Formats: sequence, C-alpha cells, structure tokens
Amino acid sequence: MNPGSLLLAMLLAVAPSPPGTPTPGIRLAAAARAQIGVTRAYDPRYTRIPYPGGDVAQDRGVCTGVLIRAFRAQGIDLQKLVHEDMRRAWDAYPKSWGLKAPDRNIDHRRVPNLATFFMRHGRTLPPSRDPKAYLPGDVVTWRLASGVPHTGLISDRRTANGTPLIIHNIGWGTQEQDRLFVYTLTGHFRYPASTHPDAPLQAAPAPPLAE
Repeated sequence: MNPGSLLLAMLLAVAPSPPGTPTPGIRLAAAARAQIGVTRAYDPRYTRIPYPGGDVAQDRGVCTGVLIRAFRAQGIDLQKLVHEDMRRAWDAYPKSWGLKAPDRNIDHRRVPNLATFFMRHGRTLPPSRDPKAYLPGDVVTWRLASGVPHTGLISDRRTANGTPLIIHNIGWGTQEQDRLFVYTLTGHFRYPASTHPDAPLQAAPAPPLAE
C-alpha cells in the first residue's frame, strides 16, 4: 500500500465523524448508489485500462466495478492496491486464471482477488444471516447458484423487516436490491479495517515494490 493510501485508510479508521457527518461506510454506500442509472450494462470483457486510476467505460462494468468506483470516490484505488499487494505476495492470491504474474488490467476486477485483498488488509467478519451484523459500506461476497462468485456493498437502507439492501451489478447495471440473503454468503469484510468504531485497525502492509 502506498504511503498516501495508507494514511487515508488510517484517517478513515481512527477519525471520528462530527455529529451529522456521514460515516465512511455511508459515504461508500452513497458512492455506490450514485452509479445507479450510470452503469447500465454488465460487461466482463478483458480491457486494457490506464494505471493507476484506470477503469472501463462508466456505462458498463462487472460486480467488482461497483466496489472499485465507490472506493475510488473516497480516494482509495483498489486497482493500485491490489496490484501492489499481488506483486508483493503473489502466492497468497488465487491461481484460477493460469496467470504467471499480476495483470493490473484485470486482477482487481476479479472477486476472489478482491476478497483476498480484504482478508489481508481489512477486517474479516463471519458471514451471517443476522441482518444486524451488516453495516453500510461493508463488502459482501456470495456464490451464485451457477457457482460464479459475486460481490456487492451493503446499503445504508433497509427493508421493513430490517434486512439491509445491497448495491451490486449482477447483469443489468448497478442496482440497489433486497438480495443479501438470496445467494450463498461466502465473505463479509470491512475496509478500511475500522469504518466502524469497534473495528480494530489492522497492521499496515510492507512498503510498495518499485515499478
């Protein structure tokens, strides 16, 4: 993690929000919600993008794009952070795609890679069917009936029975839906580690490798 991103993560982790100020998690949820009506298509094609700060066209993306854009709106570039961490700890990441080295065009757009990054540098929570366990801005991963991994962000809005909505892209662009417990839960993460007062700050990773 580069020094600037680490400092931002630490500030988000320890700085209390003044009364009436949205929490980091609520800001993440708002940034994800802002994608609704903008990102209208699901497009998993491999695309060469700039680095750092690269992205595909805003009108399209995959489920991970919701997270990438929401975090980037808070100054956290998951493309860069995941790429640096994969270069540093290649053996810690899945080898499901036959790659021999990190690829900064696509690695951060893959759910298993993001989950690994959050496990290494965020707070990992047990997947739960208790709606109260989830806070706005939490990252959740699922396994769809087809076996495909999926991810989304927890909204700051809930159903009448208290279940948090999720903000995700499962095929028709970014949407906010009551789907938290529809799919098989596989992961629950909070990043930066302390977007909630009772979440402990995690140890910082080593300095980034030189390009």
